[in-house]
Amino acid sequence: MKREAESSYRFKSRILEFYADGFRNMTWGRQLWVIVLIKLFIMFAVLKVFFFPDFLKGKTDEQKSDFVSTELVKRVPIENKNVY
Repeated sequence: MKREAESSYRFKSRILEFYADGFRNMTWGRQLWVIVLIKLFIMFAVLKVFFFPDFLKGKTDEQKSDFVSTELVKRVPIENKNVY
């Protein structure tokens, strides 16, 4: 049992070392990762502010639940309203 755990640990550490060595020796990869991280920041931080306003900000719990329930009911397609 101890030998299996040691073998598994050695295998995982070799995989981790493989990826770490690959990231250390990157040339173009670093610039590409910077571009990817900038795009993710733009998508999640900047666009969220402009396109996804916080409708529930400053409301009480009761007002929040009323708002959510009305929004859910308004969005149900007409053909599915009589199912429930």
